Amino acid sequence: MVNRIRQIAALGQAIWLDYISRDLVRSGQLSALIDEGVTGVTSNPTIFQKAISGSAIYDDDIRRLAREGKSTEEIYEALALADVGEAADCLRSVYNETHGRDGFVSIEVSPKLAHDTEGTIAEARRLATALNRPNVMIKVPATEAGLPAITELLSQGTNVNVTLIFANSMYEKVIEAYLEGLRRFRDSGRPLGLIASVASFFVSRVDTLTDKVLQHRIEHGEPHLETLYGRAAVANAKVAYGRYKSVFESEGFEELRVAGARPQRPLWASTSTKNPDYLDTKYIDPLIGVNTVNTVPPQTLDAIRDHAVTAQTIEDDLAQAEATFEELAGIKVDMDWVTSSLLEEGVQKFIDSFDKLLADIDTKRDKLQQPA
Repeated sequence: MVNRIRQIAALGQAIWLDYISRDLVRSGQLSALIDEGVTGVTSNPTIFQKAISGSAIYDDDIRRLAREGKSTEEIYEALALADVGEAADCLRSVYNETHGRDGFVSIEVSPKLAHDTEGTIAEARRLATALNRPNVMIKVPATEAGLPAITELLSQGTNVNVTLIFANSMYEKVIEAYLEGLRRFRDSGRPLGLIASVASFFVSRVDTLTDKVLQHRIEHGEPHLETLYGRAAVANAKVAYGRYKSVFESEGFEELRVAGARPQRPLWASTSTKNPDYLDTKYIDPLIGVNTVNTVPPQTLDAIRDHAVTAQTIEDDLAQAEATFEELAGIKVDMDWVTSSLLEEGVQKFIDSFDKLLADIDTKRDKLQQPA
């Protein structure tokens, strides 16, 4: 039987699972996925909200932690840390076999700290210390406040997954934050090969909002703009990969590479297809490239297994990707507004999920403490 996950891995792209739950780990499902070729796991507040709120598997721990007098946030953190730790232990063999290049599990700092540099640094340190595993990445959002936090954490040797990147202008700042973190870590005399980082570029949401803008224009008398539907997101990612190569394959990175540094891999996130009119591998097939990661939810993983393309595609049609942005600029679609709106919306969505998760745990805690 064809194993497309491993075929894509052979082309240089890691497939990670954008989902975590206690049942996934303890049932053996994660181990089976690792055997199939999945080499990492990502999480976020929305994923934890669905996992914890939608399952009774956490109830005994919630009851115990409540009896110990833990607050709602302390209960959430204990549950999340346990899941991430167990998943990281499952993936430790991948980490060892790849000499620290892969096999990571990511956990996010509170989304409420997205605009708080010092708060982000403190929480990231605490999470990394509590987990105490080399194959854990701490997710920090690509906000202006997040950038100095990224540099500081990397300079201390904390692996960082930079999340919620939408704009190439911000991506350039993320790359510089990574490089500065490496320089500081190197200057402290420690080996650079210990540090790993990914830059998580959110893909499908760029089409979702850009298509809405185009739809409004079409409904107001510009039907010719239909040709631009569904083109912005992949073009945005391809341009990002070009910027990645221009930095990490340049002479400017050579000194750090010789010292043991690895490139910060681009990670394609939000790659499930939101528009039912689009192919379910729309954000998989054209973005396969060396030194990249694609993190996918379970249903998209199923689509990869069944019919994903298995070829180097990321550098195909680069001229067309650039032309797409020129066309959008020519019709005055403000992509800076699109990407800044998506960042703001992304932070708020995670805050909303986090608040709902805490409310759900609160409800469960009260119910579980009631006499039988």
